[in-house]
Amino acid sequence: MRLEHEHDAVAIRARLAAGSRPNYLRDWIYGGIDGAVTTFAIIAGVVGAGLQPYIIVILGLANLLADGFSMAASNYLGTRAERDEVAKLTEMEQRHIQLAPEGERSEIREILRSKGLDGQVLEDAVKAITSNTSTWVNMMMVEEHGVSRQQRSPLVSGASTFTAFAICGAVPLAPFVVGGEHAFFWASVLVGLTFFAIGAAKSRWSLAPWWRAGLETLAVGASAAALAYVVGHVLQGFAPGLS
Repeated sequence: MRLEHEHDAVAIRARLAAGSRPNYLRDWIYGGIDGAVTTFAIIAGVVGAGLQPYIIVILGLANLLADGFSMAASNYLGTRAERDEVAKLTEMEQRHIQLAPEGERSEIREILRSKGLDGQVLEDAVKAITSNTSTWVNMMMVEEHGVSRQQRSPLVSGASTFTAFAICGAVPLAPFVVGGEHAFFWASVLVGLTFFAIGAAKSRWSLAPWWRAGLETLAVGASAAALAYVVGHVLQGFAPGLS
């Protein structure tokens, strides 16, 4: 069986020296699914209400720009808040190390003891870690606060969400922009393929097989679209003058 990476000494040193890179998969998946769901939900709701196709295009484009930007801005601010929290905790740990070093060494000692170290090995490890402030702070951040010093970029997170939202959201809208007698049918087919493709793609980073991940995402998107269509169809009876 082929492994994901090599385990010889040179490969290990090179991989660890390179460090871990931020993963923006969540932002792409989040934006892509929401873009496809919300745009198709608008389409399904308008079709269910019996309104004119040009309204679908107007509302769909408005959704791509306004809702897409709103999601990107929210993700940007949320990611920035995470970075601010990490910065605050880092400053706190650095201050505690400076003002109460023995107390912080005791915390390191307890952390290492919980991992099975004891006796002279434990004391040597405590001495080695606390001899470097950066290593000391990093360990406290991970072990005490449960956060990593490797943080995602707020700008890249927001841009990833908006880009995925706009691309996937434009898919079900395309048949109505082009025009045609069976636009809603083709929009349904295309958005279904989009949901399945997103799910299948994210299975690369999970243990689920691609077909199961694709079907799960398809089920979520189809449920949202069906709900929007039913609501639009029901509301049509209360506002016949709109059709």
